[in-house]
Amino acid sequence: MIATLVVSLGAAGGTWAQSAPAFPDFSAKRVKPPAPGAKKRINVQIDSAPVVPAPVLPVDIVSPKGAPEPLYEWFWDAVDPSTATSSGPGRVSDALEVLTTPSAQEALPPPRLQSLQDIVTLYGLDIMLATIGTDVSPALALSVIYVESGGKIDAVSGAGAQGLMQLIPATATRFNVSDVFDAKDNITGGVRYLDWLMGEFSEDPILVLAAYNSGENAVRNNQGVPPFAETRNYVPRVLSAFSVAKGLCITPPLLASDGCVFANLGN
Repeated sequence: MIATLVVSLGAAGGTWAQSAPAFPDFSAKRVKPPAPGAKKRINVQIDSAPVVPAPVLPVDIVSPKGAPEPLYEWFWDAVDPSTATSSGPGRVSDALEVLTTPSAQEALPPPRLQSLQDIVTLYGLDIMLATIGTDVSPALALSVIYVESGGKIDAVSGAGAQGLMQLIPATATRFNVSDVFDAKDNITGGVRYLDWLMGEFSEDPILVLAAYNSGENAVRNNQGVPPFAETRNYVPRVLSAFSVAKGLCITPPLLASDGCVFANLGN
């Protein structure tokens, strides 16, 4: 029985092997090595996944000569930089109207409310005390601090400006600042300078901020905001911050000279 089964399986196996060869068309082929200097035959390029750049806040673009480039010419197209037009405290409303349009806020994003609140938490009381009896709104002083130093008490610029309100040594001496890295002393000196500029330029925040950045003589000599890219970038940035800083006051100021009390001191 077993012999019969073996013979049967052997016959069947022979039949399967003949009827279903594994590689019916296979034939060996010699492959010659590539000739010297031959190019690669496989040239497959796989494109990498596109990289989406992270959004960044506007920064000064520096020209090859080292001077920043103007970023907000659209602002100055709407807000006259010269003193030829009537100047005064009411110009802040016109400027804020320009800065709060959707297109303007896309080009110059206002600061986050929390960023300003962080400065108020640390220095809000010093700001309010320094502005008592002046024509400088605490909200304006806060905005200047935000743009000048970001609230860093030890900030030092390449031009030698120092502290929260970035006072140069001559300005610090002029307004009796003994320690530029002491928050109270620095803020008091910066507010005194802003208050003096308010008197010099009819409380016009456009001219006052331009003078704070470039010096009062630059504003006088140019009969308005000087054509320096740094200054023309600086003014709308501070006013953009002011549009947000107002919201931290119990009663939001209308003018850059209005007083205000910060709602959350030390919170």
